[in-house]
Amino acid sequence: MAAERPGHSLQATALVNEAYLRLIDVQKMDWRNRAHFLAMAARLMRRILVDSARARRNQKRGGGAVRITLDEGLLVTGDRPPDLVALDDALRALEKIDARRSQVIELRFFGGLTVEETAIVLKVAPDTVMRDSRLAEAWLARELSGGK
Repeated sequence: MAAERPGHSLQATALVNEAYLRLIDVQKMDWRNRAHFLAMAARLMRRILVDSARARRNQKRGGGAVRITLDEGLLVTGDRPPDLVALDDALRALEKIDARRSQVIELRFFGGLTVEETAIVLKVAPDTVMRDSRLAEAWLARELSGGK
């Protein structure tokens, strides 16, 4: 979100604050370890961002999702900011095919985790995370471009 325009309605600080408020509101959550906490935080941030994009889409006449750049280095399409609603839909489709690859994207893209942190969360080797990330990004890019 660092590359987003000034005054954008959902700032990184607000995103982290909202995720924190939702995490502390969870009653009787048994946090197994740091990795479990980070995975849940990434999932919550994804939900918050997608919900925000859907709300903005519903407010505009004629639809059209708001484009939000999260991190230039993690863009799956490469040529334009991702449509978060379309990305979420594509991630749900990918999850049905390969849940781990979907989770790699969620942790890295929405959670901002490094390759090493993602490997710890998923209990796999960093090379596996890199391979899953490349394959998932290619699949998502094709899916988001309409299968071209």
